[in-house]
Amino acid sequence: MTLDFREFGQQAQALGLAVAVHVLAALFMVLGTMNWVPFKRQEPVGLLIEAVMVDTSLIQDQRAEAQAAAEREEMREQRARELEQQREREQQRQQELEDQRREQQRVEQQRAEEQRQQELEAQRKREAEQRLEQLRQERERKLEEERIKQQRELEQLRAEREAAERDRREAEERLKQIEAQRQREAEQQRLAAEQEAQRVAAEQQAFQAGRLATERDKYMLAIQQVVTQNWLRPPTAEEGLVCVVNVVQIPGGEVISANIGSPCNADPVTRRSIIAAVERAGTLPYRGFEQVFERNIQFNFIYDGN
Repeated sequence: MTLDFREFGQQAQALGLAVAVHVLAALFMVLGTMNWVPFKRQEPVGLLIEAVMVDTSLIQDQRAEAQAAAEREEMREQRARELEQQREREQQRQQELEDQRREQQRVEQQRAEEQRQQELEAQRKREAEQRLEQLRQERERKLEEERIKQQRELEQLRAEREAAERDRREAEERLKQIEAQRQREAEQQRLAAEQEAQRVAAEQQAFQAGRLATERDKYMLAIQQVVTQNWLRPPTAEEGLVCVVNVVQIPGGEVISANIGSPCNADPVTRRSIIAAVERAGTLPYRGFEQVFERNIQFNFIYDGN
């Protein structure tokens, strides 16, 4: 670029010189065609002609030199135009190369961005599939846990029912044994009463008291049997269980309220199960026990493992 400016300056200087030569030549031509009338006396004609011839030759040389300078200047201008056109073509070529480079860079960046987006999309798909797989596994795990839980509850309920049925059968067996014992005792009492009939007056009061005591024992036993039959033994209940149970009832045996008294060696779960058994029974034995009926009663709930 510095070389171009230097050449342009030289060409401008040459153009200026050429113009100056042309102007000077024109001035000589004008001066040569003019008729001068000096105020001094006329010189000889021969000398004047010689002077004019000398001036014309000089003008012709100057004209030739000016024309050559003009031609050189025109050649310089033509060269300058060609250099300028070449420079413009070079700039255009450089601009095209720069545009191509930028376009190639843009295309490469676009391809890189598309590749990155494709990789991100693939990663998002993999992560989504992993999340779905984790959710599926978690759902299957929860379903399996729920199934196992329900199976355990079902087995526990079945065991409780079997235990309750076993306790019921055992209670019925104990009740039969108690009834047989009662019949034997009644028969013995009847025989004893016949044998002691002669001492009726003296022993009537004692016999009446004993009978009432026996009826109360049977009453309490009947209540305990009813409650035991309705008791669902929890897994925490252990052998040797003894609890005092307080019950409030009305005539007819309908239970109003129940609570655990003292002493009681059962845990809270077993205590609640005993109260639930009383409430489940609803009505305690009454018919046949009217003489020993009491509104507020207290009996022992016993579990010996049978």
